[in-house]
Amino acid sequence: MDSILILDFGGQTTQLIGRRIRDFGVYSEIAPGDASLRDVLHDDIKGIILSGSPHSSWREDSPAPDEALWECGLPVLGICYGFHQLTIMNGGEVKPLPHREYGRSLVRRHIGGNPLFSDIPDEFLSWMSHGDSVAALGRDFDSIAESENGVCSAAAHNNLPVWGVQFHPEASHCEYGNSLLENFACGICGARKEWTLEGYIDQESSALREKVGKRNVLLLISGGVDSTVAAALLLKALPHRQVWLMYVDTGMMRKGETEEVSEHLHRLGAENLLIIDAEERFLKPLSGVTDPEEKRKIIGDVFMKVQQEEIGKHIPDGYLLAQGTLYTDLIESGKGVGNQAQVIKSHHNVGTPLVQAKREAGDLVEPLERLYKDEVRRLGTLLGLPADIVGRHPFPGPGLGIRILSDVTKAKLDILRKADAIYLQELRERNLYDEIWQAFSVLLPVRSVGVTGDAREYGYVLALRAVVSRDGMTADVYDFPTRDLLEISSRITNEVREVGRVVYDISSKPPATIEWE
Repeated sequence: MDSILILDFGGQTTQLIGRRIRDFGVYSEIAPGDASLRDVLHDDIKGIILSGSPHSSWREDSPAPDEALWECGLPVLGICYGFHQLTIMNGGEVKPLPHREYGRSLVRRHIGGNPLFSDIPDEFLSWMSHGDSVAALGRDFDSIAESENGVCSAAAHNNLPVWGVQFHPEASHCEYGNSLLENFACGICGARKEWTLEGYIDQESSALREKVGKRNVLLLISGGVDSTVAAALLLKALPHRQVWLMYVDTGMMRKGETEEVSEHLHRLGAENLLIIDAEERFLKPLSGVTDPEEKRKIIGDVFMKVQQEEIGKHIPDGYLLAQGTLYTDLIESGKGVGNQAQVIKSHHNVGTPLVQAKREAGDLVEPLERLYKDEVRRLGTLLGLPADIVGRHPFPGPGLGIRILSDVTKAKLDILRKADAIYLQELRERNLYDEIWQAFSVLLPVRSVGVTGDAREYGYVLALRAVVSRDGMTADVYDFPTRDLLEISSRITNEVREVGRVVYDISSKPPATIEWE
């Protein structure tokens, strides 16, 4: 199958490049940015893309691609840091410039056609995310576009099929980004569109059967989209008697969550479903803990301890552990391809020692680990899941525990649970739920003065969050009609007495993350 190779230098959107390429039907694969090309190239690879990076290319210890890149004969596209590396390797200069560029920026093409910009307007809005810029182009490179600040935004080599762009075409906010990537992959590299999610189901099912054999598989299921789709895929690929689904009620679930999860899983035909009430086992070690990373790690460790305690009661020995891990979980936890990835936040199903031990022992099954959220939703539809499951907003594995920005108590959970249920119910009744990628409430660690009747009270401050996104890697705030916000806020403060004030989070990603912790 024709493929595009992406060399990963630790950029947080590296997998998003591969995601975009797969979206128009070309298979993509990822290797460490500093890997020897001899080890990663094969006959099916038709082109190479160099990713972005949190590193600065002008530093001596910055990761660099194999020099054989210039002799492989394949088309090459450098994105941001990748462009910088191509520049430096050819004698150019990269340095921090006064015009740091983040977010949307107008790009103007120079006069003259170039196949990279085929059918793309002379001016378009790009998505920038860089502090370093190309100060002097490398040998035999010509500038083919510049930003509104006069900084080189794209360049092409005179003699070799090599290009570099300063902006991020993989970002959903970049106009014509998909067109540019398709121009490179299909037009310049000549890669055929042979990859589909239907094919992915067949390949992953075959791989699961080969790895699992006659052993049992235990999936820790939260009831969210990811774990439910993972359950559906396991149940499609394996005999139902080998698939065990364990739902752990942590006490940090949304209102009515456990009942809904049980109903959905029985609809899938699950024969071995375990519902574990573990509220006390989670809340006790979380008592007094306020640091978000520590909370995540505690929750992750307790998840695994509960699983180990319950396994001996119900499940035969020799099982494999399955998870609905997505690649966004992996890269945000610093588990991206290679050794250059940065930690944004730990995910309970990625960073704990127990999960790592399972991974290193080869006893971990993660059938969704190379997919993004929108791919998982499409996969769920192909597997026959109903719209109310695949369209559900993302919900973090640690649950409401990371939506309380202080120590976690049952009283606070009950407050947040009630307020969040009102918020989501209002969105559904106003036909706004499906317009939003993710919406939720956050209980802040502050109280503010308020008046209820003739009494003066100090109530909690509740933050509402709602974002629109395609993949979760970038996100914009949802532009609520003011009347809706006012009415939702009024209902929450009227029905949840402990909440005295409601605020709306208007931060985008980046610089913020979608979740607060």
